[in-house]
Amino acid sequence: MDEPLAVFIAFLIVFALEEERQRRESRRAAARHRHLRRRALISALEQGERPSRYCSLNTSVPLLRIFLDDTQDTKPDFRLSRESLKVLFQLIKHEGTHGWGGTIEVLVFLFWLACGTSYRVVSRAFAMPRSTVHRVIHRMASEMRQILPKVIRHPKPEELQSISDGFVRLGNHTAFHSVVGAIDGCHVRIKAPGEPDAQCYRNRKLYPSVQFQAVCDHQAKFLDVFIGFPGSVHDARVLRHSTLYRQATFPPRGYMILGDGGYPCISQPIALITPFKKPVRGEERVAFNRHHARARSIIERAFGMLKTRWRSIFLHAQEVNPRFVPEVIAACVTLHNICMGAGDVVQPEEEADEDEEADVQEEDITAVSGHQLREQLCANIAGVQ
Repeated sequence: MDEPLAVFIAFLIVFALEEERQRRESRRAAARHRHLRRRALISALEQGERPSRYCSLNTSVPLLRIFLDDTQDTKPDFRLSRESLKVLFQLIKHEGTHGWGGTIEVLVFLFWLACGTSYRVVSRAFAMPRSTVHRVIHRMASEMRQILPKVIRHPKPEELQSISDGFVRLGNHTAFHSVVGAIDGCHVRIKAPGEPDAQCYRNRKLYPSVQFQAVCDHQAKFLDVFIGFPGSVHDARVLRHSTLYRQATFPPRGYMILGDGGYPCISQPIALITPFKKPVRGEERVAFNRHHARARSIIERAFGMLKTRWRSIFLHAQEVNPRFVPEVIAACVTLHNICMGAGDVVQPEEEADEDEEADVQEEDITAVSGHQLREQLCANIAGVQ
């Protein structure tokens, strides 16, 4: 190779390397610029300030304008009041590792729940790539699972008296002075999974669902939840596999919870009292069932509040993977308790829209019968009318 040609080739190589270096520098500068712009927006959001013109492009998103304007109601879009949002932000404290920031992630997740788990709708609403929305949703669902034990817990010993007093008022009788909870199950519709799981998820109403069992107090605040069994499983079997039954730490000895006829009437390992089976004979038993239904109806009210706040989750079939549905339900019940604690209460539009389960065959449950305890309660009601 002659010298001029070698020099020319060397020049081309140096020129190409320099051009590539400049392109890399340009990409780095653009990435730094985007990161700084996003961090400025996040900082303004977290401090409750209106962002500067440097972040005006991001704040053109209508949902962020609503969030930034303290005079606007956040419940129509995010289903939480501003007071509830403050509590949630305090519980979830993390730094975004991808530039969007923790505050934006919370808002994206809440809007995703509110609009029926549609990644496409959220992507358009926040001007965010759909792949990013998907990652944010799953990360936030994991975060909600982590804070669930802080928000949904069994009452402390000093709290039991006020709860039992509340059930006395609900049942309108002092016979319920030892009641500290009401239990029931709820079916959440899902998109029909493929075989061989299709029949497993199909419930007695012939639609696919995932179940969750819940215990609430006299104010419709959840004390215990057990989520994930397929819809074909009976309430009594869900109970038998739940941590509530297996660990038997709640209700404590001397106290009881109330359930419908889909559960066994037992005194151990936990005290769970159900109504007398139909047809009911005797005025005393009729009176007991009436008072029992009044006290137990609070769990139906809790479910009604949950369905009213998250209509798109509980009244429509979920389009997400059935294995992810329990995470969605866990987030909703956690947010329910956060809202209740912040005084952010919604009036249920509908309650108890599901039929009561068929009476359980109690011999299928390895437990001590609660019939004697129920008869004592019935006698107390008959003696004080």
